[in-house]
Amino acid sequence: MVILPIYSWPEAHRIWHDAEDWGLDSAWTYDLLSYQSFRERPWFGAQPTLAAAAASTERIRLGTLVTNTDIRHPVALSKEVITLDDVSSGRFTLGLGSGSRGFDATAFGDEARSPTEKAERFAEFVELTDLLLTQQATHYKGRHYSAGDVRMIPGCVQRPRVPFAIAARGPRGMRLAARYGDAWVTCPRGELSPEEGEQVVRRQLAGVRRACEEESRDLGTLGRILLTGYTMERPRDSVDAFVNAAGRYADIGITDIVVHHPVADSIFASDPAVFERIVQDGIPQVRRM
Repeated sequence: MVILPIYSWPEAHRIWHDAEDWGLDSAWTYDLLSYQSFRERPWFGAQPTLAAAAASTERIRLGTLVTNTDIRHPVALSKEVITLDDVSSGRFTLGLGSGSRGFDATAFGDEARSPTEKAERFAEFVELTDLLLTQQATHYKGRHYSAGDVRMIPGCVQRPRVPFAIAARGPRGMRLAARYGDAWVTCPRGELSPEEGEQVVRRQLAGVRRACEEESRDLGTLGRILLTGYTMERPRDSVDAFVNAAGRYADIGITDIVVHHPVADSIFASDPAVFERIVQDGIPQVRRM
């Protein structure tokens, strides 16, 4: 489940605690400065939110889905990551994405970067973050990022480092996921019917399979995460809709399906009572498949 960072902590605490009580495998938040229709609404920082969530839960895996690398530097982010991994006792997953064309792309006063530059920067970002989180001392000089004899002590609780969930839609990003990722993340978008959305994911999975072959990686060792909520498919409308969607995507190779916690007056609006029935009745059905 994605829990948007839009709530003051007393309410957010209840929702993160619900996610654990419901028996969900993982709970995530977006690591952005602002987002679409939420730009003029409350929006809190991902890392402090996850630290509070980690201190308030015991079992559920927590993570960013995903961190927008346009607004982060690998050195500072890595220090936050080892802290979150420590606070959560090894339950943190770092989701990474190259960034979108939204408000964050120009938040620092720069011109929005081209797709080619974003891809180049993302590749360097992932490489350097991997080094920082697997070494106590790192010196790195890249075209876009550098690290000057940086120390990361004590390092991650999880060894050799926290898992990476890498969002990618194209061949270059998929190769990054195959090389560095513990999971690959996709999120189909647009006015796509359920059938069209499934076809998009099928094509992407074929690309991920090719990337794994190129990297001599067993596809079975790479998680495959589907973030829902941006097409015409509505898995949160009913238990049957959720079970049907999850089952279809599991059949084609998706290992994890993620839905948004309901947010009224937004693209993530849905009936909270129906959502709870999905959690209580739908998820057990999917796990038995």
